[in-house]
Amino acid sequence: MQIPWDDFRLVKAIADTRTLNGAADALSINHSTVFRRLADLEKRIGIIIFERHRTGYSLTSAGEEMVQLAMRMDEDVNAFTRKLMGNKLIPSGELRVTTNDTLLVYLLMPIFASFRRAYPTINLDIVLSNQVLNLSKRDADIAIRATDNPPETLVGRRICALNWAIYGLKADFPDAEIGQPPDMNVLSTRNWVSLGDQLGHIRAVRFVRERVPEARIAIKINTVLGLAEAVEEGVGVGPLPCLIADQRPKLVRLTDPNPEFATGLWILTHPDLRSSPRVRAFLDLASTELMRRKALIEGLKSTN
Repeated sequence: MQIPWDDFRLVKAIADTRTLNGAADALSINHSTVFRRLADLEKRIGIIIFERHRTGYSLTSAGEEMVQLAMRMDEDVNAFTRKLMGNKLIPSGELRVTTNDTLLVYLLMPIFASFRRAYPTINLDIVLSNQVLNLSKRDADIAIRATDNPPETLVGRRICALNWAIYGLKADFPDAEIGQPPDMNVLSTRNWVSLGDQLGHIRAVRFVRERVPEARIAIKINTVLGLAEAVEEGVGVGPLPCLIADQRPKLVRLTDPNPEFATGLWILTHPDLRSSPRVRAFLDLASTELMRRKALIEGLKSTN
């Protein structure tokens, strides 16, 4: 048997005023209603809650327990109401964010750290995958992706363009540092590194496949981080996101960012989740922080 919350309020009101009339006034109900409800409650639970005296009503031990519980419930409700009225509800719980290893290492970890400082009651679960997880199935709450075609089932914001350029080892191209990069005819005679054919949907992969002789492609690899490592080891020149390569001192940009390579950087969520306080808090902070890094992401410098 479950005792309704209203019955706790009734008992507390009688205990506070020690009379049925006082309780009736406090609850804005009739004296007869208070009398009837108290009698009905004691009959249902089989316990006497109040001793009746000529001077008023006094609690039994069972009644005292009910009042203590009612007071705690009342305090919790009042605290929650104050938070609502003061807009002080603090987002909390777990938030699952999916992205890839490249964005995590070169862009997102400082943003995740900043978010945790701002919202210490939200725990982040970071899922690294080069495949787009199904947010509709709640594989993740938020996705941060480089894509030109975000799923139509998701909502979000395009932050900026994630630009790519051709890079090489600085020691192999000293003239590039002084604004004299080689042209494509010269580069086509060099060894190249490229992402693997399984990533053929990436524009830079198609560029290499169409413009560079197969015999000149020294290594194919299926991760962008691995591609950057290969260029830095001098295996060959190759296309890299400016975000990564510009942060590697051993590399030099050999071309300006090529619009044929660019993809959009998106932050996405499912429509059912965007009103969640923790999702909204992350979207707002992460979007602001990413926009602050727009120049880095877009590689806004020239080789000339």
